[in-house]
Amino acid sequence: MHLDVVDLRSFYYRTQLGRMVQGTLQAALRRLWPDARGMTVAGFGFAAPFLRPFLADAERVLCLMPGQQGVMPWPTGAPNLSALVEETDWPIAAGTIDRLIVAHGLETCERADDLMEEIYRVLAPGGQVIVIVPNRAGMWARRDATPFGYGRPYSFRQVEALLREHKFIPARHAAALYVPPSHRRYWLRTDALWESIGRRLDAQMLAGALLVEASKQVYARPKDGTAVTVPSPIDVLEGLAAAGPTPANNRWPRRARPAARQRAASEIGAKTRRR
Repeated sequence: MHLDVVDLRSFYYRTQLGRMVQGTLQAALRRLWPDARGMTVAGFGFAAPFLRPFLADAERVLCLMPGQQGVMPWPTGAPNLSALVEETDWPIAAGTIDRLIVAHGLETCERADDLMEEIYRVLAPGGQVIVIVPNRAGMWARRDATPFGYGRPYSFRQVEALLREHKFIPARHAAALYVPPSHRRYWLRTDALWESIGRRLDAQMLAGALLVEASKQVYARPKDGTAVTVPSPIDVLEGLAAAGPTPANNRWPRRARPAARQRAASEIGAKTRRR
């Protein structure tokens, strides 16, 4: 079940809780990807609130929003960088995205396998993706007052298993949103303290959001479809047998020793007869 873009925009840009979530996840993403200079960075789902820090250093930034959710112009006050796309069929050439953020996209997708295949297609060789999903063990997935209370929540193990199944290599993971999902001012004022304690204690089970980073795995293939021939041990031994044994230290091979002895005996007999 996809949330409407109007509801998502209202939460992230018009509520204090949404702005707090925006800043917390931006900081978590920059800790994983501190430098994106010269890269093409894209977001899928509703990733617009988390892409803004990359506008300063990335070469190109794209914001892809699925048709079931709807699209909004982004960023505000600048040329539009967002586009409405089919959920599992993006108008992007294969291998052109260096970094991809999936937020509010996987947990609401009804065809997760097809989505993973599309992500694999658009990523460049060695490209990386960060998937942000609700934590199934956290408080945020149990309340529908935020976008993290919709769709299917995940655990780290479930996300990593899904990524491995589609030829991704999970690398790092992080957790965020340790503060309770409340609009009350007290909790909003203490969000930095909650995040600091949660990271220090590594209390990932209590976090509201999980971030899993993975890279695209590419297998090397022979050029022009040429088959690689690996000689068997029998073939190698046959080559050595054809070459024959090589004398070492000026010694006769064992097969040549009887003939040499006969020649030596005949020479001794001839000398004896001459005497």
